[in-house]
Amino acid sequence: MLRGALIPTAIVGVACIAIFSAIKGAYGFYGALVAQFVVVIFFVVHLLVSKLSRNIDPMATMALALFSYVTKLTMIGSFLIILDKLTPEEVIDRNSFGITALAVTAAWLGGEIKGYLSLKTHLPLPPSAESTEETQ
Repeated sequence: MLRGALIPTAIVGVACIAIFSAIKGAYGFYGALVAQFVVVIFFVVHLLVSKLSRNIDPMATMALALFSYVTKLTMIGSFLIILDKLTPEEVIDRNSFGITALAVTAAWLGGEIKGYLSLKTHLPLPPSAESTEETQ
């Protein structure tokens, strides 16, 4: 799934970097580059948590997923506040950052969905009501 998500993300990220470098110059380049870095880190952490929790109890998995989600949101919020307050707009273009972050996120999610659907995982289905009645 990581490779399925990274390939479209890299393509969209490089395209955004090229577009915003041409339109806005160096600060468009930095805005797009930082956005791609932030989005990729956010989603890679998600995949690592999923990999670590694949063999543990479902309740512990849910607790770990919620903890990592809240932690990631807190970290991203803090990063965005720091970026806004400490970085002048002449260094990192906010529009380039935002548009690239949205485009890269959409590419990552699309690639991750495509990668997951190609796994062909088989989930056990609960017994139907008819089969339960027949066994009684």
